[in-house]
This record gives sequence, structure tokens and C-alpha cells, in this order.
Amino acid sequence: MASSLHGLLGKIVKTGNLVVTGPGGLHVFGDGTGERVALNFTDEEAMDDIARDPALRLAEIYMEGRMAVVEGDIYDFLALIKKNTLSEALTFGMIWRGMARIIAARIRMHLPVNHNKDNVSHHYDLSAKLFDLFLDEDWQYSCAYFNPPGISLYEAQVAKKRHIAAKLMPQRGQRILEIGSGWGGMAMYLAESSDVDVTGITLSEEQLRVSRDRAGKRGLGDKLRFELQDYRHLAASSKYDRIVSVGMFEHVGPTHYREYFQKAAQLLDEDGVMVLHSIGQPSPPLATNPFIEKYIFPGGYIPALSEVLPAVEKSGLLVRDIEILPMHYAHTLREWRKRFVANRAEAIGLYDERFFRMWEFYLAGSEMAFTHENFHVFQLQLTKRGGVVPDNRDYIAANEARLLEFERTRPPLEKVSF
Repeated sequence: MASSLHGLLGKIVKTGNLVVTGPGGLHVFGDGTGERVALNFTDEEAMDDIARDPALRLAEIYMEGRMAVVEGDIYDFLALIKKNTLSEALTFGMIWRGMARIIAARIRMHLPVNHNKDNVSHHYDLSAKLFDLFLDEDWQYSCAYFNPPGISLYEAQVAKKRHIAAKLMPQRGQRILEIGSGWGGMAMYLAESSDVDVTGITLSEEQLRVSRDRAGKRGLGDKLRFELQDYRHLAASSKYDRIVSVGMFEHVGPTHYREYFQKAAQLLDEDGVMVLHSIGQPSPPLATNPFIEKYIFPGGYIPALSEVLPAVEKSGLLVRDIEILPMHYAHTLREWRKRFVANRAEAIGLYDERFFRMWEFYLAGSEMAFTHENFHVFQLQLTKRGGVVPDNRDYIAANEARLLEFERTRPPLEKVSF
């Protein structure tokens, strides 16, 4: 007996090699080319649920263990579907659910209630032991910079910090603000490499605890502090020579972009430099993926540059440099997923099998966005006036060479305390 999912897959999968086994038997889709991907379903209802609402129910059925990938992995399946997806395969139910989600997303953007701290806590206040299962030694939870290609995840994360610091051009004794300081790695790198005074702010209590512990162990208390602080509430009288934000802007939301850059302009010294590192996508999204919104990053939003740059212009800040990193996050996510899957037992021990499958799906789906949907990372360098940064990009390589010398003598990172 063929389920409604079989009908949907028959419309979608024209190339590739997909085998689906369920209560109704075995069905094959595609032209048989490429590596085989095989799925097993425990019940017919799971298959029909996915056909009715694949954007959400595919992830949930996988989380519940009612769908298993027995050849290939979940990334291989998602990539196969994305490679084949056509709008003609959309059903009426998919269309109206999509429209309902778009409307709901627009309403949420304009709600006056601020859920920023709750949204951050939902993801970043998970057990620190979880992140230790897949992040590098410095706990960098943002896109690494695999330059040169083939370096390790840790080396690529160091290269990312080096690249950002080179664009930031910190000078000894300057005051630096990091908006969204994570587990403290970027702030520690800046404080140690450039002898600057750094304030890192976060809305995650778990990240705050870990950051302070790490900074204390490295004896950085005199020039590095971390605070539980919303950037919008920083005193207008505070001025910083440099502002850096890595992987935080995805939580701001398009209705607050103007407010974000106006606040940055207010806090930045007249001769200051800001570097913003964020995920981007090729055009403005109508709504966030429902699985990501519900389970992973509630309130998250991946912007297009066309949404960001008007807000920068209205704030009075000047764009001095834009760099696009197209595939570096795909490589980063693949490394994270490999590590996470290798530590499956530990992840299940911290939470449960359902949680493990949820995070595996999240990491695989995120990687697929970069490999098949033209997601990218952009870095913006901003100033308040002209003449603050050189008029060519040679200084970036020169600054990176200096920072590389610092890294050769930097004391090794200490183990994070749980």
C-alpha cells in the first residue's frame, strides 16, 4: 500500500537513489544515480504526517525515532531532497501551513514583549557539557575560517579570531565591547594578543559563568570582564574604541536592526571600528524554518544583506569593508556533527535519545543550508567617519602576521570547568 509520502517523494525525487521501507513495503525513488540513501519507517501514520507538513513533521518524526536512516545519514537525505525539490510538489496543505507561519512570524516580529533573554536561555543555557562534546578547545560556537583549507577545527577557529582581530585593528590600551561574548574565547584572544581592555556582554547565565571562570584561570581580571547585560541598556555615556559581535546578530530580528546599529553608533568612539560577523542568506526570508523556531533558536532570524545595509545607513555608520565567506560554515557544521555523532552515548546520557536526534537534525539541516541554499557568513567593518581604516586591504594580512606570532607563544587553553 502506497502512503501519501510515497506520492510526494515520487513528485520530488527524480535524480538520486532513495529507498523507503515502511509497513506497506519497499519503494524506490530516483534514477539510481549516486550513493544510496535508505529510510525505514515504523508506522504509516508517521509517513502521512510528514507528507502533510514536511517542514516541521520530518524533524519531529526523526526525533521520535519513527524514521531511521539506515544507509547514508540524515544530511544525505536532506541534501537529496533539496537537490530535487520543485515547487510543483507543494500540496495545498503545505501552502496554507506555510502562509500561516509567515503571518505568525510577522506578528511575532512586532510584539512589544521582549523575549530575548528567554530565547537565549532556551539554547545557550543548556548544559556546558553538551557543547564540550562537539566544539573546539576554545568553545567557539560560530563559523570557523578554514584558511588554508585542510586545517583542523581548532586551527580554523583560531584563524577566525585572527581574521576578525586583524580587521578590528585593536591598539594597546583601547576599550573594546563584545556584544554576545559566548564562552569568552574572542574576548580572551583580544585581551591577550593586543593588551586591550575588553567588556563582554551576554544574556546567557551559563555562558557568563564559564567565561568568568576561564578568564580568572588566565589571570585576566584586570583587563577583561563579562557581564549579564542587554546591549540596548548600556549607558549612552559609555564609549568604546572597538566593537565586535560574532554570531549574535542572528538573534536581533529585522524590526530591531535600526535600533541595533543606532546603539552601536552611540557607543562607538568617533575614531572607532566595529566588526560584525553574522550568518546571511541570499534574499529576505518569509519566515524562519518551523523546526528551528520551535526547538533550536526561538526568535532567531537569518538576515539578507539587503535588510541589514539600510539600517546601517540610517544609523550614520559607514560600511568600510564587506567580506562573504560562502562555505566555511558548511565545513564547520560538518566537523561539529562528526564530533557530536561520535559522542552519541555521552549526549544521550546528558539528555536522551530524542534530544540527540533533534540536535543531529539541527546540525545536518544547518549544514545543508550552506551547501544547497546559498547561506553564507558576512563580515561587516563599520566606522563613524572616513579615514579610520586604510584604503586597501593589505593591512589585514599584515595584522594577521603579527597575531600569528603572538599565537606561537600563547599559553595553552585550560580545560573548562563544569
